[in-house]
Amino acid sequence: VLADQGICCIDEFDKMDEGDRTAIHEVMEQQTISIAKAGITTTLNSRCSVLAAANSVFGRWDDSKAEENIDFMPTILSRFDTIFIVKDEHDEARDMTLAKHVMQVHMNAAADTAAEGELSLAFLKKYIAYCRSRCGPRLEQAAAEKLKNKYVLMRNSSREVEEEGEKRLAIPITVRQLEAVVRISESLAKMELQPFANDAHVDEAIRIFQVSTLSAAHSGDLQGAEGFTTEEDQELIMRIEKQLKKRFAIGSQVSQHTILQDFAKQKYPERQVQKVVATMIRRGELQHRMQRKMLYRLK
Repeated sequence: VLADQGICCIDEFDKMDEGDRTAIHEVMEQQTISIAKAGITTTLNSRCSVLAAANSVFGRWDDSKAEENIDFMPTILSRFDTIFIVKDEHDEARDMTLAKHVMQVHMNAAADTAAEGELSLAFLKKYIAYCRSRCGPRLEQAAAEKLKNKYVLMRNSSREVEEEGEKRLAIPITVRQLEAVVRISESLAKMELQPFANDAHVDEAIRIFQVSTLSAAHSGDLQGAEGFTTEEDQELIMRIEKQLKKRFAIGSQVSQHTILQDFAKQKYPERQVQKVVATMIRRGELQHRMQRKMLYRLK
């Protein structure tokens, strides 16, 4: 609410409580927050952009564990226009540049003089405020047609790959991602104070989307997130959940190790079984007991 018509920056996004993560759904979908306290029910505006940073589950990104690196509900991930996977890879030249920058910051801390670039910070603030208040660009007819054709082409390319192989692949772009590309195109036009977003803006928006979310999806980093899960994997997850519910009744408890062993004997991947268990715990259907060794079914 405080960031209404501004930017809300969230650090340590992965440390948020489960209740806060659920509440942010409404904010990112409808840009409002509903409050019901002391008999008063009201809706407050939260028309803002969200810039969030989070750490991976293991502290450092593990390429072999795909979606296990991300401890987020898929519905939250799909609401971000762009998702960038930032990995701490060893590069001597980049490490040297970063170390020099940090040393320069500490050496010049006493001087407290920030070097001005070609444009002053005050001028940039005024320019951004002017763009936001005076400019509201929309897609040109030609640009909209180009974006529509690109969207259809990207979905058809996935279908052709499916027909060539035996496995059904994930569709890397959905309507929600299409809307994200439209927003990026319009924001690029707004930066130039243009009344309409043209072909160049659409091309740049598609490039940004391809090097962020789409690149992560193709590399397998977002496998398991909404829009990036294969139909085959989804069927497997549903089959495991159905068997798990048959395995023990409501009000009973079973050793988690025993469950993993039973499914392993039936040739089910352990990672998928653990994913189903984690999902059911998040939904409040299962609960860990006895130092996380036992699983108790609540509903």
